[in-house]
Amino acid sequence: MSWKIIPLPEQAPATSGMADLPGVRLWYSDTGGDGPTVVLSHAHSGSADFWGYQQPVLTKAGYRVITYSRRGHGKSERGNETDFGFADVDLHNLVVTFLGVDKFHLVGVAAGGGIAIDYALSHPERLISLTIASSLIAVIDPEYVKLLSNLHRKDLTRNIPNYYIELSASYRAGNPAGTTEWIELEKLAVPGNIQHSGMISQRHTNKITWKAVESIKVPTLLMTGDADSYVPPSLLRLQASHMKHAEVLIISEAGHAPNWEQPEAFNAALLQFLRKKLNV
Repeated sequence: MSWKIIPLPEQAPATSGMADLPGVRLWYSDTGGDGPTVVLSHAHSGSADFWGYQQPVLTKAGYRVITYSRRGHGKSERGNETDFGFADVDLHNLVVTFLGVDKFHLVGVAAGGGIAIDYALSHPERLISLTIASSLIAVIDPEYVKLLSNLHRKDLTRNIPNYYIELSASYRAGNPAGTTEWIELEKLAVPGNIQHSGMISQRHTNKITWKAVESIKVPTLLMTGDADSYVPPSLLRLQASHMKHAEVLIISEAGHAPNWEQPEAFNAALLQFLRKKLNV
């Protein structure tokens, strides 16, 4: 068999709707329950719908699972067009203030990982653990920014379809139907061609430097795919060198969306990590 096809599982029952937050209404889904809470933060090209492989698995394992779409993604509103605010503030307003969660596990993929880092700097007391997958983590140190600009040549990639960059060649060849499904979800998640459409970019509350990252003491799991063109394994190891307490995992035959491309490996690693942190 060239590729193990994993159909999207039936989603666990959840309460969903629009949360009225300061300055914006965001769409969310909450499975509820008395288990530890896991909050899932999506990629820049995604929405809450991209966690379809994780929501039922985590719920079955005993967790309360909250997914949401950030401003301008999925069903969420854009808010004030002159000031899109801070993504970590929206996260806090949704999870802590609106849904009443005290402490939680935070999982972020790609741009959602940068937001998770920002939140960990703002509210470390709220986090049980931090999982960052395939994320550039928003560090602004000049040498790192230069490294990324050399790695991600926008002059060469601006006309390449996003799925071709984010999904690994192995996944695209092995699962054409899954690739098509990802493309359709992206169309619903973000308007137009995300490389050129003026996508919402919210500000970070904190100045995310390597020094700031090194101050994070929340238990952390860092992951990426071995074929991730944005966050290759060497870049993940650089990040890990500044988070020496973090566990590190490279997922085989996955690109920039390991939770979608290799959900079994992603879920197994995440559950093992979460259980070690709270014995659940």
